[in-house]
Amino acid sequence: MSALWSVGAGLLLLLLWVRHRGLEAVLVHHRWVFVCLFLLPLSILFDIYYQLRAWAVWRLHSAPRQHAQRVRHIQAQVREWKNEGSKRYMCTGRPGWLTVSLRVGKYKKIHKNIMINLMDVLEVDSERQVVRVEPLVSMGQLTAHLNPMGWTIPVVPELDDLTVGGLIMGTGIESSSHIYGLFQHTCVAYELVLADGSLVRCSPTENSELFYAVPWSCGTLGFLVAAEIKMIPAKKYVKIHYEPVRGLQKICEKFTEESKKKENSFVEGLLYSLDEAVIMTGVLTDEAEQNKINRIGNYYKPWFFKHVEKYLKADRTGIEYIPSRQYYHRHTRSIFWELQDIIPFGNNPIFRYLFGWMVPPKISLLKLTQGEAIRKLYEQHHVVQDMLVPMKSLEKSIQTFHVDLNVYPLWLCPFILPNNPGMVHPKGDEAELYVDIGAYGEPKRKQFEARASMRQMEKFVRSVHGFQMLYADCYMTREEFWDMFDGSLYHKLREQMNCKDAFPEVYDKICKAARH
Repeated sequence: MSALWSVGAGLLLLLLWVRHRGLEAVLVHHRWVFVCLFLLPLSILFDIYYQLRAWAVWRLHSAPRQHAQRVRHIQAQVREWKNEGSKRYMCTGRPGWLTVSLRVGKYKKIHKNIMINLMDVLEVDSERQVVRVEPLVSMGQLTAHLNPMGWTIPVVPELDDLTVGGLIMGTGIESSSHIYGLFQHTCVAYELVLADGSLVRCSPTENSELFYAVPWSCGTLGFLVAAEIKMIPAKKYVKIHYEPVRGLQKICEKFTEESKKKENSFVEGLLYSLDEAVIMTGVLTDEAEQNKINRIGNYYKPWFFKHVEKYLKADRTGIEYIPSRQYYHRHTRSIFWELQDIIPFGNNPIFRYLFGWMVPPKISLLKLTQGEAIRKLYEQHHVVQDMLVPMKSLEKSIQTFHVDLNVYPLWLCPFILPNNPGMVHPKGDEAELYVDIGAYGEPKRKQFEARASMRQMEKFVRSVHGFQMLYADCYMTREEFWDMFDGSLYHKLREQMNCKDAFPEVYDKICKAARH
């Protein structure tokens, strides 16, 4: 009874404090209070619901039988839109706050919302080594489904909540991308409902132009209803080698050298300052030295980027064996390093042991509850950007990031970019090695101004024939946008498939200059 009185008294004091400070002030300056007391428990309930649902679908085998029926319902909604006179654009009915992107999708309030409830793994074809999934299947859900069967997918983008549809219509990358390319390059077929309500399958040999135009189109060519993704055999562990490197030139040389080695299953770099980094290489294996196994995904373990930093501070190399699924989602618990700005004491051992099992809060719930004040604060004083640049421009790119943003750590992830048709491809006729530079956090550059600084960054990325990931804020004009991306095939298909009255152009959907 005394414990209940203590809890009650604590809650009363908290409410009085919130009333004194004002709810908005608490949410802006002490957001951890709201996150720890409300969002973490809600996130657990979200996870339980989706896990129970996935289990029920698996037990009842309902997904394959109901998929065709659900697709027909989507087709019926599109035809209804046509019969109503096609008066406004269409978009998916999924609420904007449910997406991992930090951008607020205001267009959903004025467009015709097409409800797409497709979130199941449909088929695992071991003979073809292909898994067929619906677009709302998440990375956490997919790896949990495939790993017990002895399979995984070649590119498993970070963060459990990233969906197959978002990774195809936008893009996705992981530390295996120096071998396999971006997420789209591991897909072998897409199924879409088009603007006329028809269902079409496309692959490199069937409706090939549509197949190459879909990635990066952000749902402006049709509604994705299924995708087929390559599978590879899973192994128990990833053997990781940590190597601290100092000096920007040496960092770039070492990172480029390791990225070219196909014997490395994984390559990743964390840049902690302009001239300090840890380069990590990994190989898949079924054997491990028991005293070197690090189950980094356990809730009480240090956040991965903090664990890696220990090798830099100690100035020593190291080898560890991480269970493969925990490696794939190694940055999930700390949302890379974003969670340290939300829960400053989140990596404290006491917090990890007592409450680490509830971390991370759902990004969708963070968006839903952020409010206009926090949104504006983040927009002006926070950066979440991924820029894809040729590996040969890495050193110059890091220097530009340092001058324009000064955000650390920076995430370095190499990928091979094949010369396929579509919006994103190398400038030359052959595949080229690129690198994703991810900047997430509060810029330390003096007099940082979001629009001016990001436009300067975008100008630089265009100058080296790089690309900006479209989940983030984009400040380019229409002309600048289509200078960065190749719109020839995209515009051709929008004309041929009568998309112009059905879906907005990708620029109008994602760029701030068009949305404001």
